[in-house]
Amino acid sequence: MIIEQARQALAIEAAAIEALIPRINGQFSTAVNMILQTPGRVIVTGMGKSGIIGRKIASTLASTGTPAFFLHPAEGIHGDLGMVTGEDIVIALSYSGETAELISILPTIKRLGAQIISLCGRETSALAQNSDVFLNVSVEKEACPLGLAPTASTTAALAMGDALAVALLSARHFTPEDFALFHPGGALGRKLLLTVEAIMHSGEENPVVTSDKTVKEALFVITAKGLGATTVVDQDGCLAGIITDGDIRRGLENGHDFLDKPVTALMTKQPRTITKDKLAAHALHLMEKNQPRPITVLPVVDEDRRAIGMIHLTDLLRQGVV
Repeated sequence: MIIEQARQALAIEAAAIEALIPRINGQFSTAVNMILQTPGRVIVTGMGKSGIIGRKIASTLASTGTPAFFLHPAEGIHGDLGMVTGEDIVIALSYSGETAELISILPTIKRLGAQIISLCGRETSALAQNSDVFLNVSVEKEACPLGLAPTASTTAALAMGDALAVALLSARHFTPEDFALFHPGGALGRKLLLTVEAIMHSGEENPVVTSDKTVKEALFVITAKGLGATTVVDQDGCLAGIITDGDIRRGLENGHDFLDKPVTALMTKQPRTITKDKLAAHALHLMEKNQPRPITVLPVVDEDRRAIGMIHLTDLLRQGVV
């Protein structure tokens, strides 16, 4: 019985969303164009469960390129309507379209000159009749078996809000980089905003030996810097190769004599490199796709191929890029 009721609830809510598809029509296009053309912001308002859905819609709009915030109707009555200007768009949510607190602020909103888009279940309601655009979010029935708790109706309103946000996102040519700009603390923000320069080891932390040094001297540098590798540069500081602790361990299998050989005899020539302006996520991509085995370090070079730094896989791990 419990499982059947849960499945029925999901089926009712799925049907409510599916019923919205043919309602994406001229009214919807008008609403999107109004928002695109307004020099102001989008102010979302609603009471109770509709207010909770409204907060989520405002948040989604704000994070996808449409400046938006939520206004509580009851607070609006007591002074917060000062947030509204004539250049704004108000998205008002009320399934009945007769919510007292919401209806009470409509005259002031209209007097200020702001346009109103309603997400409502009744076209003949006071809210719908006083809106510039009416978006029909009516449902056949609620998922609540009592028909009382807003369930399918709030799901429909949320889905219509998401449809608005996605349409606006597309119209604004909003990119993943734009999204990351508004989410600097999230994993996506780190992947799309963090550059190699921000996390590379440079200056005294950058392990470098000149090409006239021995493998033993290179080993000392690798040990001192703690990155498991050192770049090898020519007399002009340009990258000639890289030698890793793995290279040295494999060399030790044949005895210790090679430690006195020039580092050029053991180094990997023409290693993968990256420049400091590249994204840290790109550095990870280069490390992972290296064949025949992934690598854990990347030399950082400038436009003249001078070795200016090094980035290690652990740096990416600490920053949450991996």
